[in-house]
Amino acid sequence: MDRAVSDHPAVQAQLDRLEALSPGRDILGLERISALLDRLGNPERALPPVLHVAGTNGKGSTCAFLRAAIEAAGLCAHVYTSPHLVRFNERIRIAGRLIEDEALAAFLGETLDAAEAMKISFFEATTAAAFLAFARMPADACIVEVGLGGRLDATNVIPSPLVCGIAQLGLDHPTFLGDRLEQIAIEKAGIAKPDVPLVTQHYPEAIAERVGEAAAAAGADWSPRGARWDAEIEDGRLAYRDDAGTLRLPLPRLPGAHQAMNAALAVAMLRHQSVLDVRESAFRAAMGWAEWPARLQLLAPGPLRDILPVQAELWLDGAHNPNAARAVADFFRGHVPADRPFHIIFGLLANKDAAGVLRPFRDRRITLHAIPVAEHEHHPPASLAATARDAGLIAMTANGVEDALGWIARHADPAHPPIVLILGSLYLAGEVLSANGEAPS
Repeated sequence: MDRAVSDHPAVQAQLDRLEALSPGRDILGLERISALLDRLGNPERALPPVLHVAGTNGKGSTCAFLRAAIEAAGLCAHVYTSPHLVRFNERIRIAGRLIEDEALAAFLGETLDAAEAMKISFFEATTAAAFLAFARMPADACIVEVGLGGRLDATNVIPSPLVCGIAQLGLDHPTFLGDRLEQIAIEKAGIAKPDVPLVTQHYPEAIAERVGEAAAAAGADWSPRGARWDAEIEDGRLAYRDDAGTLRLPLPRLPGAHQAMNAALAVAMLRHQSVLDVRESAFRAAMGWAEWPARLQLLAPGPLRDILPVQAELWLDGAHNPNAARAVADFFRGHVPADRPFHIIFGLLANKDAAGVLRPFRDRRITLHAIPVAEHEHHPPASLAATARDAGLIAMTANGVEDALGWIARHADPAHPPIVLILGSLYLAGEVLSANGEAPS
């Protein structure tokens, strides 16, 4: 989340420097990040064993499952993910804990000093600062989430990861990655490295061919789901299989069948490397330990949740592309009883496909409340409401989350408490978590 702010003066001073230095947009390419890392002494070459994760949807959750399994095995991992939801510190975990403000300010400062007179993007500078921190702090592993794409993403300077993984693929960021899944597959598979296992989900044939070609060109050892490993939900458990044997694991605590497959990808990545000793007991524990905020998150009592009746449910999900929305819609199709009203509070950035996000909810008994996304270019609520009506939904506008929740509460039937989903932009999700007192920790 660019334009980050901090209540710690030293961190804010560095964020202000970063904003002044940055060109103010995402830029792809490895030349600038490579030059900056060279000025910093090439910390990317001194990281603990790296698990590198790309994908359109599910890569953050996969990182969460990797971290949970590694920690359940008695090991510790640095973790780099993006964007943050509430605090910038969420992007960088040092041996499992969010980076402290003082350390963050110091690493950002050192990075920006080295970047003097360079045009470095927000993400490039953040990546360099994270790698600097990870190279200097001990850990058993390093989990790195790709920011945008893969081939030209700033994280792709890591020379020899322990294992690479690619989660589900879909259409997102067409300006940077193209509007065809085959092209997106090539970009994501650009993280493949010589003699490094590349573990992926199952893809349709045309897409899988592009991934396979990229893996072969890089000299990577490709292990797709459905061939070298597989997983499915059987009798309420996650059944995982590969050449080393079969695991029957509890389903993840994170809701949704898609999260079971994200967990399976994490299991496969760890089972296709030989440096980290992660055994079945750790995988079992990880299913219950892993957390990933704003992904089918049931909000706890707090200032926003308490606007609704006691028996109501308030959910949050940052789905902002059609594939992610489909997984969310599938979950609620089985979760909402016929006698309970279902409301969606929806805010989306202007560069996202509103009709595509709403398509999986089409012609269902849903009341949609379209809202703005504060301080960001967004679809006007009236436009979102019109798009929702085109999808067969009842729709209205509201000034914000609290306004929409207030309307829902005033019209609620105590005998049939509503189920409410706040959906769309991750910027909106961050505002919701902050307002409800549930900032990630």
